[in-house]
Amino acid sequence: MELNKKEFQIEFAGKPLKLTISQIAEQATSAVMGQYGDTVVLVTAVMGKEDRDIDYFPLTVDYEERFYAAGKIIGSRFVRREGRPSEEAILSGRMIDRTLRPLFDGRMRRDVQIVITVLSYDETNDPDFVSLFSASTALAISEIPWQGPVAGVRLAKLKNGEFIINPSNQILGDAENIYFESFVSGTEDKINMVEFSGKEALENEVAEAFENAHSETKKLIEFQKEIVQKIGKSKADVLLAEADSDIKNKIKEFLKDKLEAAVYGKEKTEQHKKIDELKSALKDFLVKGGTEDLSKVDYVFEEEINNLVHKNILEKEMRPDGRKLDEVRPLYAETGLFKRLHGSALFIRGGTQALAVTTLAAPGAEQLIETMEISYKRRFMLHYNFPPYSTGETGRLGFTGRREIGHGALAEKAVRSMIPSKEEFPYTIRVVSEILASNGSSSMATVCAASMSLMDAGVPIKNVVGGIAMGLFVENPKSEIRNPKYKILTDIQGPEDHYGDMDCKVAGTKNGITAIQMDVKVDGVTPQMFKEVLDHAKKARLEILETINKAISKPREKVSDFAPVIMTIDIQSEQIGEVIGPGGKIINAIISDTGVTSIDIEQTGRVFVAGPDSKKVQAAIDTVKGITKEFRPGEIVEGQVIKILEFGAIVDLGNGRDGMIHVSELKEGFVKKVEDVVKIGDFIRAKVIKVENGKIGLSLKAARE
Repeated sequence: MELNKKEFQIEFAGKPLKLTISQIAEQATSAVMGQYGDTVVLVTAVMGKEDRDIDYFPLTVDYEERFYAAGKIIGSRFVRREGRPSEEAILSGRMIDRTLRPLFDGRMRRDVQIVITVLSYDETNDPDFVSLFSASTALAISEIPWQGPVAGVRLAKLKNGEFIINPSNQILGDAENIYFESFVSGTEDKINMVEFSGKEALENEVAEAFENAHSETKKLIEFQKEIVQKIGKSKADVLLAEADSDIKNKIKEFLKDKLEAAVYGKEKTEQHKKIDELKSALKDFLVKGGTEDLSKVDYVFEEEINNLVHKNILEKEMRPDGRKLDEVRPLYAETGLFKRLHGSALFIRGGTQALAVTTLAAPGAEQLIETMEISYKRRFMLHYNFPPYSTGETGRLGFTGRREIGHGALAEKAVRSMIPSKEEFPYTIRVVSEILASNGSSSMATVCAASMSLMDAGVPIKNVVGGIAMGLFVENPKSEIRNPKYKILTDIQGPEDHYGDMDCKVAGTKNGITAIQMDVKVDGVTPQMFKEVLDHAKKARLEILETINKAISKPREKVSDFAPVIMTIDIQSEQIGEVIGPGGKIINAIISDTGVTSIDIEQTGRVFVAGPDSKKVQAAIDTVKGITKEFRPGEIVEGQVIKILEFGAIVDLGNGRDGMIHVSELKEGFVKKVEDVVKIGDFIRAKVIKVENGKIGLSLKAARE
């Protein structure tokens, strides 16, 4: 049997990038196997056979990690198989989804599912790069209607100024040497997705890096076009959710003098109420006029709002809530809301409210992360909760969705580079953001609240981080015009987010950018547009940081009285066993006797002791010091005689250590019986005369001398 393989290869960033199209997964609409280094992925694209009666385009992108790809068997003790996708897999899937989705016609109502399965991972080459490239090729050569191809690259700038395209995981793993790193993707002419993290990078440096990265993606897009010319299929003729012109005209006529009054206003709740009432009145009007099929009314209604918002912003710079294009909504910041919490802060921007709470714990509370790609301990965590009441709705609680994971990861990325090292601040840190109300960019409100909460908890962050969401409205976004008219909006909310053409979140300090996330609903933005967005975002960010600094300008001088006290001590690595004891007997006894909550020991010999107060922690530290104390010849020690032998006496030196006084070292001259000189219970001072293999020899007569 022949698999009818067709192989295509290009050299990219110094390595071969290979695609194989064959009869593998032949029942999918299309399937591509991509390889970069020894990292291999299989991408399948399947389009449903029938249109669905829904009001959105049903696209799903699933990123499937396989432990075997990295030669691992992990999972719980009782379930040794892949379960729910890891956060890293969810974020990779979202990143690919956000690149592909804008190039579909949103009026499609036929299911499209893209499944990315990582078959082999070489621990050097990131699967995200080859996954996106393979997914784009699979769509481009298939019959699925799509306006690609697209491509993306990972880039990094090192502290020495070196710029690297598709850096290895080893380079990215050296966090201290990275100035910033990003994944940038887009079409031949425009950028349409950005994920960025940096250490206070400057706007012009970021813009230049993105322009360089975009020029690299063009090579990959040209390569895909060549493949499409050779084996690409004609696109299927799929029905689009379009209302007939008669209904469209009736809707336009009804709405022409009513829509603006419903859409424009400062209060989100009132705005939604007026829109719902207008939509209900429209349907009543159509039914009374003899219209029977109302299935396309919602779509046309949304289209009319979209056209109105675009027209007013582009022609009049008129925003739905009346603000100027670069105006930030009213700000409010407060810290120390709850006495018993280690740190808390409330940040409000317009109708968006984020309550952030910081909890400090011992190093042992670090989260163990095990995925196909990485295994590590997570010391700083930021979790984001988006309850349904924040948008005035009802819904299911207790389930962390992809959106919550994505927003939390973005906020964590924004703050992470400002977190002090473990040596500076030995706590495990968890921040939880509760979104109390949402009307635009709750993730950036989370960044602001998290910074304040960390400072309120006494975490010595390097600089305060603030964030802002930027928007874009483009004239005729689906046209072929290369330089269309556009307007950039600062601090988007409500209709601007929903009907706008871009959502670009930018977070950073007074010195530079720490995180960027950009999504678009159009085919993308030009590098020049992006540069302008970053400049506008900087102005807004500095304004927000001023508000934060008025509430809290620097970290508290000490942690909360309700936070654990942590002290550290360094011991020799070979002494770790002495502190732990057989089966943990000694370390558990120290915890029990002193009342501390935990003792954590690193392989290097650093010991972290956590407890409710400094007195108990110091007692445990003193005990560890005693256990690991290195006795030296000539040192004077004290202790109680605990055992008499024929040839000497055993002295308790404390903390489980003892020494022996040989009968010849009890006093000058002949000693007939040990008891003639010392007895059990006597408290004596002796001199250390010998230390060999952990055994300590003492002399009573030398101490007297």
